[in-house]
Amino acid sequence: MNTQVSPSMDEQARAILRGNDRGGYTVPTAGLYPYQWNWDSAFAAWGFATFDIPRAWQEFETLFVGQWPNGMVPHILFHKPDPGYFPGPDVWGGIGPIPSSGISQPPVAASFAKRVYEADPEAGRAPLAALFPKLLAWHRWFMDWRLDQGAVCVTHPWEAGRDNTPDWDGAMAGIDPTGVGEYTRRDTSHVDPAMRPTKYDYDRYIWLVQLGRRLNWDEAALLKENPFRVADPTMTFILLRAQRDLADLGRALGEDVSAIEEDIQTLENGASTLWNPDLKCYDARDARSGAWANCVSNASFLNWYAGIDNPAMVEQYDRITNLCTYPVPSHDPASDRFDAKRYWRGPTWGIINSLIAIGLKERGLTDRGEALRQATADVIARHGFAEYFDPHTGEAAGGGTFTWTAAIWLAWASPSQGAT
Repeated sequence: MNTQVSPSMDEQARAILRGNDRGGYTVPTAGLYPYQWNWDSAFAAWGFATFDIPRAWQEFETLFVGQWPNGMVPHILFHKPDPGYFPGPDVWGGIGPIPSSGISQPPVAASFAKRVYEADPEAGRAPLAALFPKLLAWHRWFMDWRLDQGAVCVTHPWEAGRDNTPDWDGAMAGIDPTGVGEYTRRDTSHVDPAMRPTKYDYDRYIWLVQLGRRLNWDEAALLKENPFRVADPTMTFILLRAQRDLADLGRALGEDVSAIEEDIQTLENGASTLWNPDLKCYDARDARSGAWANCVSNASFLNWYAGIDNPAMVEQYDRITNLCTYPVPSHDPASDRFDAKRYWRGPTWGIINSLIAIGLKERGLTDRGEALRQATADVIARHGFAEYFDPHTGEAAGGGTFTWTAAIWLAWASPSQGAT
């Protein structure tokens, strides 16, 4: 491929971050996502750090303004009213200090805070010192409320960030959304419905939100009553990496990190429970039924990012990347559940690619990591800063002028700034 890249791509990416800035936080993209999203913001901070480190720290600070008393950091913070989005704060009924959703998202913040800190340790020491106990409390919440056999569970498909992945099909089938009521989706007015979750999915998403609100987001009650509880590679591998990075940050600040090191061991043991021996891959596991999802997803390949080597995963990775032009697809193209344009059922996501590639390079699989960086740079250069891409054609899909795609361009994919 090796597409010629215009130097103006870097400036376009910076312009997207500035354009999506709402004063201390970024929105993923105007219209479709008008609020602050948790893991989107952490990626944004990584991008901002390439040209404005104080603004990068501000992104984290604003995100943690919404942290709940129990340590949870919500997946959406509703800083300003926007009637064009559903479900909004009136539906969620969050119990935090500002209007928010009632679930979290993959905790990439510590890992990107480490990168921002390392870019300028002198400027970063004070903001890191303020952020560290908040990160610690968030990670503790995961360890207290989201583990099954040491693997991290999601309690709503939105919590993993991979909303409609086939990984959830089994658990979703066990939900009867009768009584969910009428509602009007807003996402399909911004994006082609063929690129979004179906009504079948959405009914169950809203049913789970209503359950959480009815229980006033009480974690102990949800642990008993919520039928959707899936041990997930996304969450497990990302939290494991985040704990490793948080320990490094703690050591830089002179903190005692022995409890974090114990959590790392717990999560390493938990990650082993996600190995599906028949699939020969890391897989999602329904914590209620024990059933495997039998899905090779892009999240499966985050094992290297988490610091876990597995030769069988190299074989899986090579098989998957040989099935498409622009890897890594969010679901196996050889599967009958693959859909090249429907959100997390097939499309390629630059953000996950960046994490996979970082892991590949760190574990010595350098050629594969660099090839993935180049493929991601090529698809962005050819098709723009889209939310996600068709893995076969590279066609842009989802929202446009997307914050996290611009961010990973600046921090990782761009020829001028791309270094993991």
